[in-house]
Amino acid sequence: MADAKPDNDEINDKEMPLLEHLAELRRRLIWSALAFIVAFLVCYHFAPKIYEFLAAPLAHALEARGEKPELIYTALYEAFFTYVKVSVFAAAFISFPVVASQLWLFIAPGLYKREKRALLPFLVVTPILFFAGGALAYYVFFPVAWKFFLSFQQMTGGVEISLMARVSDYLDIVMKLIFAFGLSFELPVLLTLLGKVGIINAAALRKYRRYAYVGCFILAAIMAPPDVPSQVLMAGLLIFLFEISVFSVKLVEPKMDADNA
Repeated sequence: MADAKPDNDEINDKEMPLLEHLAELRRRLIWSALAFIVAFLVCYHFAPKIYEFLAAPLAHALEARGEKPELIYTALYEAFFTYVKVSVFAAAFISFPVVASQLWLFIAPGLYKREKRALLPFLVVTPILFFAGGALAYYVFFPVAWKFFLSFQQMTGGVEISLMARVSDYLDIVMKLIFAFGLSFELPVLLTLLGKVGIINAAALRKYRRYAYVGCFILAAIMAPPDVPSQVLMAGLLIFLFEISVFSVKLVEPKMDADNA
C-alpha cells in the first residue's frame, strides 16, 4: 500500500502537462476566435465598400468598353449573404496575423532556440507572400481576365450577347482566384522548409521537374477559371514559383561532408 501514493503522484505529474497544454490551446483558440469575430463585425459594417473594392477591376473593364458598370442579384437574400461572405473573406485576411501569432505563442515554448530561429523567418514570410499573391491576382490577373471574358459580348445573327453578372457569382470567382494566387505563393515557403529539414533536396526537385510541370498544369486547371489563357497564366506562375523553390532549397538544404557524400 505504501507504493500507491507515489504511483498517483506519478500519474498526476504525467497528466498535468497535458492538461496545461489543452488549457493553453483553448486560450489561443479563444483569442483567435475573438480576433476573427471583431474583424468580421468591423468588415460587415464596411461590406459595401469592400465589395466595391473587389468589383473595381470589372467596373473599370466595363467602363473601358463604354458600358455601364452593373451587377445584379436574383434572390431577395442574395445581396445579404454576399455581404456576409465579403465580411468573412476580409475578416480572414485581417485576423490572420493575430491567428498566426497565437499559433506561434502556442508552439514556441516547445522549441529549442535554434529551432525558433529557423522557423521564425518562414512565419514572417508566409503572410507577406500570401498577400503578394492576392495583390498579383487583383492588380494584374483580374484586368486581363475580365477584358478577355468581356470580349465575348457581341451581336450574333441579330441576337445580342451581353453580360448580366450576379454579385454572388462574381464574388465567388474573385475569392477563389485571390486565395488560389495567395496559396500558390506559399509553394516556395513549403518546399524551402522541407529542404531545410532535409526531407527534399534540390537534386530531387530537378530530377522530377517534368512531373512537377505536369502537376502545375493540373493545379492550374483546378484553381483557374475554365478558359485556356487563364489556366496557362496560372500554370506559368506555378512553374516560375517552382523554379524559385529549387533555387531556395539549394541554398538552405543541409550540406553533406565528404564522408557522407
